Amino acid sequence: MRTFYFSSRIICFFVSVLFFVTAAYAQTPLTSPAHIGFVYPLSSNGKNAAAYTNHFSLHIIAGMSKAETGAAIAGISNIIKDSATGVQVAGFSNHIGKTFRAVTVAGFMNQVKTSANGVMVASFLNLSGSLQGFQMAGFANLVRQDVKGTQIAGFMNMGANNSQAQVAGFTNIVKKDANVQIAGFMNKAENVHTQITGFLNIAKKVKGVQIGFINIADSSECPIGVINIVKGGEKQVSVSIDETATTIASFKSGGRILYGILGVGYNFKDNPNPLYALQAGIGAHLPLLSHFRINAEATTLVLSDFKKGYYHRQTLGIFPAYRFGSRVEVFAGPTLNFVQTEHAVGAELSNHYVWSEHRNNDKFHGGYIGGTAGVQVRL
Repeated sequence: MRTFYFSSRIICFFVSVLFFVTAAYAQTPLTSPAHIGFVYPLSSNGKNAAAYTNHFSLHIIAGMSKAETGAAIAGISNIIKDSATGVQVAGFSNHIGKTFRAVTVAGFMNQVKTSANGVMVASFLNLSGSLQGFQMAGFANLVRQDVKGTQIAGFMNMGANNSQAQVAGFTNIVKKDANVQIAGFMNKAENVHTQITGFLNIAKKVKGVQIGFINIADSSECPIGVINIVKGGEKQVSVSIDETATTIASFKSGGRILYGILGVGYNFKDNPNPLYALQAGIGAHLPLLSHFRINAEATTLVLSDFKKGYYHRQTLGIFPAYRFGSRVEVFAGPTLNFVQTEHAVGAELSNHYVWSEHRNNDKFHGGYIGGTAGVQVRL
């Protein structure tokens, strides 16, 4: 009886040990030095491929794994459920849970479900939850959360915040804070340091500069554009006339110092054909006294009869200005002008050129000193 009792205790002991060893083994991650295959599940890890962590993976079409710690290469796609470090290269797409110090390259798109840490390069699209590193895509980089890095895209970059730079062929959009945005058409953010675009910048608070055709902001000290809509800035309507009898009605808008100029007008001299004017430029307010300041302006003017030839003039003017009350300001001052004409359009508007020359194809270049005077009303 005692022998039977003792034998039972031994059996129970070995069963318990076997149970704990089996449980511990079951909890140990499955690892493989190399995962080679055609397409899941036709691979060296078979149906359990999604449970393996691999140091190297190579698949003709597509591979699946839990994690990759070295290199993963696939002709079409890599599907990594959890995490990846090292290098992932796919002919079409990479789909990864998260990356850390990884280089992820795809012929079409990369998708990182949560956090991407490292470099992502795709010919069309990069998608990630957050980014710490660098993204480059032929079409777009789209990040749902924060970006601590640089995004470069042929068309669009998006993120919740961006602490470094966004460069896009068309548009950059950040929901909150951005550092530097450069785009061919539009930039948009709440708080931003620098925005540079070919057409439109939109922000609330700008710490640095906005450079674009149209700049919109709640506060911006240095908007450089033709039209600047700044909530705390200055907007004026101006009428001026210069030494050539060209009269311009212009809209001037900007911040406390820099402003843009956009105007249209007409030349009232006796010309063979009527000459219509279009003006654009930038200026700067230089305050001296409470009602007296100097406005420095650099403008370009085009006169055209909408037929043959053109008159193109670049002007730098220094205009002392005195303000009556809080809204009306009169100004007058000298200008330095450089003129280019074709087919003699407007060449006779000035007869006191300091320097001039006639070129082939009936072109004329010249420079002279002139003057402009006008009045402007603050809106």
